Amino acid sequence: MLAGYLGIQPWQEDLYRDLHRHPELGHHETRSASIAATVLREAGFDVHDTIGTTGVVGVLRNGDGPVVLMRADMDALPMAEKTGLDYASTDRATDDAQNDVPVAHACGHDVHMACLMAAARLMAAEHDSWSGTYIALFQPAEEIATGASAMVDGGLTTLIPKPDVALAQHVLAFPSGRVGVRPGAFLSGADSMRITVHGRGSHGSMPQLSVDPVVLAAMIVVRLQAIVAREIAPDDFAVLTVGRISAGTKSNIISDHAVLELNLRTYSDATRSALLAAIERVVRGECAASGSPLEPEFELYDHFPLTDNDSAASSRVDTAFRTHFGAEAFTIDRQSASEDFSEMPNAFGSPYVYWGIGGVDPGAYAAAEAAGTVATTIPANHSPQFAPVIEPTLRTGTAAAVVAAMAWLAHPESGR
Repeated sequence: MLAGYLGIQPWQEDLYRDLHRHPELGHHETRSASIAATVLREAGFDVHDTIGTTGVVGVLRNGDGPVVLMRADMDALPMAEKTGLDYASTDRATDDAQNDVPVAHACGHDVHMACLMAAARLMAAEHDSWSGTYIALFQPAEEIATGASAMVDGGLTTLIPKPDVALAQHVLAFPSGRVGVRPGAFLSGADSMRITVHGRGSHGSMPQLSVDPVVLAAMIVVRLQAIVAREIAPDDFAVLTVGRISAGTKSNIISDHAVLELNLRTYSDATRSALLAAIERVVRGECAASGSPLEPEFELYDHFPLTDNDSAASSRVDTAFRTHFGAEAFTIDRQSASEDFSEMPNAFGSPYVYWGIGGVDPGAYAAAEAAGTVATTIPANHSPQFAPVIEPTLRTGTAAAVVAAMAWLAHPESGR
């Protein structure tokens, strides 16, 4: 199946540089989606586009057999790239709040797109080696957790056959050439929470007349730190980050309210529920202690579901990876990042497997590991310096996409 890769490798590398140079924000990936749709049509796929917003799906039917879906996300981040690459993005865009912002592929979704387009071409070219249906899906707006649901709401489950398995991958900050899968919980579930607490405004010179929401918010921040440390079991996992506090307009004005924005990560619904209940209890308790004149307000947004790999399907992919990649295949650790991919297979009731591929120059990673500086010198996803090395990252990601699909679709005599 992978014998034809060398013939398309130069095309793929040029494609990757182009996608990297021209990133697009969530639900605005019109250029990327158009490129994907064109590649799929030219390879012989039946293509559905503008699903939800900019979603694209290509269906390649090749006789009887299983249905395998492989997904790549398309969106980029509103940040300036600082990699110094000759193909670095200098593009800007207008975000949904009408702000002019820089845009960069600082999470590697350009890698995912380039790998899936190449895999789709290989699957089409080598149709004698497999039978069934192969679906290539390009998803918008993963970064803002609305792309998968938009495609489901846009009729995805009626446009394509139910997958026997759904697959996805993500480039991460470990050595390029390696590929890791893990059964069960792999990526955390995530929630953002906006909390508004109320005080009584006053002149800054007369604090005795106020109920100061800044002091109230500060006490809440301190008290929240004890939830994970003292209420979550040591062998469980939870992250509670206060990422933003906003109050007041001027130094001599005590505001009448403050807003806190939190980010939560968990690996189970039970831990998530415990975390949410504890947050509400702490906030209400501190508001009562401060004499807040109004009840606090809680708003949940940007929910990412838990990515919980199917055990049987993960074992099948793991076996295929270890056969193909040898020592470069491994059992990857859980990741605290989050994804919305699972909303699509969940809508079908299909099992899924999500794995990681490395994107860091192996020599650079080995040197940093020997020096004990991986955390400080190896840029991770969402860093302005994040830049996967082109090879062997693209080759590995393309091979992983094909090898995993062939674990279901291959003719017995063709191997993997």
